[in-house]
Amino acid sequence: MTNASHVAIRGSERAPLAGARSLGPVPADQQIDVTVRLRVDPNSSPYNVQRLAGDQPPGGRQYLAREQFARAYGASAADAAKLAQFAAAHGLVVVRQDLAQRSVVLSGTVGAMGQAFGTALEEFEFPGGTYRGRVGPVKVPAELADIVQGVFGLDDRPQATPKFQVRRPELLAAGTPETAFTPPELAKQYNFPPGLDGHGQCIGIIELGGGLRPADVKAYFTALGLHVPKVKVISVDHAKNRPSTADSADGEVMLDIEVAGAIAPQATIAVYFAPNTDRGFLDAITTAVHDKVNKPSVISISWGAAEKHWTAQAMDAMEQAFADAAAMGVTVCCAAGDNGSTDGEADNSQNVDFPSSAPHALGCGGTKLAPGSDGQYHETVWNAGPDSATGGGFSTHFAVPPYQSTLAQGWSGRGVPDVAGDADPASGYRIRVDGQNLIIGGTSAVAPLWAGLVALLNQKLGHPVGFINPMLYGSLQNSGVTRDIVDGNNGAQAAGPGWDACTGWGVPDGAKLLAALTAPA
Repeated sequence: MTNASHVAIRGSERAPLAGARSLGPVPADQQIDVTVRLRVDPNSSPYNVQRLAGDQPPGGRQYLAREQFARAYGASAADAAKLAQFAAAHGLVVVRQDLAQRSVVLSGTVGAMGQAFGTALEEFEFPGGTYRGRVGPVKVPAELADIVQGVFGLDDRPQATPKFQVRRPELLAAGTPETAFTPPELAKQYNFPPGLDGHGQCIGIIELGGGLRPADVKAYFTALGLHVPKVKVISVDHAKNRPSTADSADGEVMLDIEVAGAIAPQATIAVYFAPNTDRGFLDAITTAVHDKVNKPSVISISWGAAEKHWTAQAMDAMEQAFADAAAMGVTVCCAAGDNGSTDGEADNSQNVDFPSSAPHALGCGGTKLAPGSDGQYHETVWNAGPDSATGGGFSTHFAVPPYQSTLAQGWSGRGVPDVAGDADPASGYRIRVDGQNLIIGGTSAVAPLWAGLVALLNQKLGHPVGFINPMLYGSLQNSGVTRDIVDGNNGAQAAGPGWDACTGWGVPDGAKLLAALTAPA
């Protein structure tokens, strides 16, 4: 195998970060780990999409248990053995393999990795620091070309940013009335079903930095008069819970835990800490989806980046992991971004944030709540300027998914978001971070808000909601399970009746959603 011709892995091409310059080769004897993503066992039968995740109430679906999924749709032992043979021939060591996750972790020197995968690794300097990077595609021998779907970790550039914003004067539009809510107050605003607390459920949360302090968790929930949820920390790729300061990623971590936990305080909160790389992000997702110990029934993701900053192999691998989640009845809620229709790119282009643009993700956009003269709160699209507005638009990587096909007149690709919730810092969430009480907004808050709601629904239904998108765009359309937001824009996209690329179908009416999902199949 060592002399076999190499072929490029489709979609693995990378270019240096903007403004980066090479500092020269990475030392050849430096040890690194990579995750190799394998194909589904070629002898597997295709998913029965309608049975697992079609447009029918959850009670009519027959999800696969994680153990069943591993047997039916994991990687084959034969494929893993071929990869192990290739690794040994290049001086690489298999340190872990998980056939259910279809992943194999290899360890070796930079020199051996470069030879094995046909790429040169260099140290790059960019305005944010340094990273180990590569240019061009990753290659594998021809006999592995159908087996290996991606190689992650050769390049360790920072991949994603958290989608939260601490309330600051510059994030508030002129004359904007300021208010703030606790998560239980927003649960009432959105008519979440009463008498539920998430008992028996687990909410998975993906974090790519920052950390939590148990004292803050206890103080926050005690002050709200709520049960202090059980928070479990899971380390992925050697990442740790490392709290630092309130203006760091700690704000994201605590926002996610406190919003989801305050909606479903009796649920277990499993926090998967991973490095902020494409490898770390993917490994965190597959770890959570296939976690046979904690068994999250819903996953909240508040990190992302514009699609243009991802390799196609990374987006495809994560979308495959989300499809796996759907087959097992796991809902994946993803923040749609906080920088309007450009997603913060300064090249006059329109962009959507990934992973919210993945077809099997529930993309969560943002609104602004403002008190009216009638004593009620009125809701519009969150847009306080290009650096403080909900993401939304159309994917340039993913085609229009089947559930959006009836709406997609002139669409260029998968439309984002699917749903929305309060996100404007001017009507933000009261959160405790590193001993400070802050008001935080961003679509980062909407993903755990919806995740908490899903946990309540799962508790009551006794059967996971799972992949809800086909229902939202199908039988639940115009059923009142969401409240349409028709005013405002996020830059290039404008709100209007029905679905739009600002707030999707709108904000939840939790009680109506529960009633609709309880209907017989």
